[in-house]
Amino acid sequence: MPKWQCITGCGACCRLDPALRQEALEALSPVQRQTYLALVGDDGWCRHFDTGSRRCRIYSERPDFCQVSNLVNLFAPEGLGSAAGEAFAIDCCTQQIRSEYGGRGKVMKRFLRANGRRR
Repeated sequence: MPKWQCITGCGACCRLDPALRQEALEALSPVQRQTYLALVGDDGWCRHFDTGSRRCRIYSERPDFCQVSNLVNLFAPEGLGSAAGEAFAIDCCTQQIRSEYGGRGKVMKRFLRANGRRR
């Protein structure tokens, strides 16, 4: 069974542009939403995302909604088991990577390989 894992040099989830991420904003509490909006830079990317290295500068201290382990709690239907939760997280990341970098690029290929999916 595939298990979700982040890959280095991606950062697709760091694109926080509210115009592109309404579903994310709607899933957050008012306090989380305020934090989220404070993180958005002028270019739509998180202020803490280094676009050159594609790394988060505050990874170990990032907000709870930036942690993929919380995707299931924020977006998935209630009662989703752990295996289905892993698949859900992989699908969320796959969708975001496709949106930012395209479906056939190197980032997508590395992500799918790392997460036990072939393309």
